[in-house]
Amino acid sequence: MNTFLNFSRARWAPSMAVRKSLAAVTLLGLVAGCSVLPKPPSRVDIFDFGPGLTKTAEASQAATPLPPIALADFTSAGVPDGRSALFYRLAYSNAQMLYPYTQARWSQPPTTLMQLAVRDRLGVRRSVIYGDQNIDQQIKGGQSPTVLRAEVEEFSQVFQSEKDSVGLVRVRVSMVDSLKAGDELIGQRVFVAQRPAPTPDAAGGAKALSDAAAQVADEIAQWVEQSKH
Repeated sequence: MNTFLNFSRARWAPSMAVRKSLAAVTLLGLVAGCSVLPKPPSRVDIFDFGPGLTKTAEASQAATPLPPIALADFTSAGVPDGRSALFYRLAYSNAQMLYPYTQARWSQPPTTLMQLAVRDRLGVRRSVIYGDQNIDQQIKGGQSPTVLRAEVEEFSQVFQSEKDSVGLVRVRVSMVDSLKAGDELIGQRVFVAQRPAPTPDAAGGAKALSDAAAQVADEIAQWVEQSKH
């Protein structure tokens, strides 16, 4: 009897060991399977200039209307053309280098956002002929609209230290009479604004740049209005 029990136990013991091994292999397989599954993409923060005009601009809608003006497509001089990345500079290290935030971008290129901001402000008191194609149609139709052209020369978050930064916007604006023979310059001016960033990151940079862009857009609209065109 004892011999039979010993024999049974001897046969049973390896069976239990095999089951444990199989269970361990299965568990390792599940873990390995999970590790090769694709990871969800990191969320990219998308910024713009906010919902719309300031209360000051809205209040001026009741003022006397001004003559129509044409707003050409803004071009890029110091910002990578067509890029919607949010750029920053480390002035304390190398102010000549532009770095893009990897997990943040604008909803549209800064040149487009800047153009829309200026259009909104000009459109408070006048009709705006918007875009190069519409301007060309005006000229071909025998009209000579006053055209506002602009180059965005700087649009970046500038860090003076690891914790302190500002949003810096610089736009060169030209006002011209657009004729079939070419543009006749009326006036030209560079608008610069910088606003402090509330936090040393992409969100803080976007806020500072939005504030600086709003200031530039307001000043451009005031300049155009004072020119009597």
